[in-house]
Amino acid sequence: MNRIRTLILLSTLTALLLWAGQSLGGQNGLLFALVLAGLMNFGAYWFSDKIVLRMYAAREASPAESPDLYTMVRELAMRADLPMPRIYLIPEEAPNAFATGRDPQHGVVAVTQGLQRLLNREEVAGVIAHELAHIKHRDTLVMCLAATLAGALSMLANMAMWGSLFGGRSSEEEEHGSSPLAGLLGIMVAPLAATLIQMAISRGREFVADETAARITAKPLALASALRKIESGSRRLPMNSASPATAHLFIQNPFAGGGFLRLFSTHPPTKARIERLEAMASRGYAVTV
Repeated sequence: MNRIRTLILLSTLTALLLWAGQSLGGQNGLLFALVLAGLMNFGAYWFSDKIVLRMYAAREASPAESPDLYTMVRELAMRADLPMPRIYLIPEEAPNAFATGRDPQHGVVAVTQGLQRLLNREEVAGVIAHELAHIKHRDTLVMCLAATLAGALSMLANMAMWGSLFGGRSSEEEEHGSSPLAGLLGIMVAPLAATLIQMAISRGREFVADETAARITAKPLALASALRKIESGSRRLPMNSASPATAHLFIQNPFAGGGFLRLFSTHPPTKARIERLEAMASRGYAVTV
């Protein structure tokens, strides 16, 4: 059901992009939206992992440098039936981790230095298993596509806004049916709607990754404890280099908020995630992935 929901949301996001292009520029706008989305998705597919790793100054860890971490990741990857991912270390004291890579053969798991200091071995294993679950389910690619489509919508809306301020409407736009009211709605509503859809996709994938991680390690309470510590540690030690554009990658959102801001959160509430993991532990489950 979660896969179907994700597919529906991605389809809605794509339709929203095409509608915005059509509304803002008629047939030419529709064509421009298609080309823009294609180019951005192409770049994101091939280069997004390199960009985000460079953004956080992450460096690859060798087996000699981090033997315990390397052994742990290798064992968990074998349990999850995944190729061995590359391991990167982020020079941050804030406890957190993320996965990236366009497919399991190019998977990357990145952890902060603070994560290894704050968590015990079982808790670190739970976090690593969560990131491996994202790689296994190709969430890294799904979220990359969602973020790219949302970014294309925002770019299209910004271009339309400046064009309406300084250029006005052309006779060609009028001929192909672009409407001023629809264009205004596209500028105002489309980017907001795209962001909400992107966040909804991300929240749904986090629940699935938590459950899969619990099955990989057979220790759901260890992941629950890790989430509790990461949330507490992130409040005391905020991530200096974190960017809102990449918040959906991390196991915990570095920019958590409550109330109305939860609509714009990339992650479900930590309390809800912990309750699900505790329910798994209490009722028992099959250790399969």
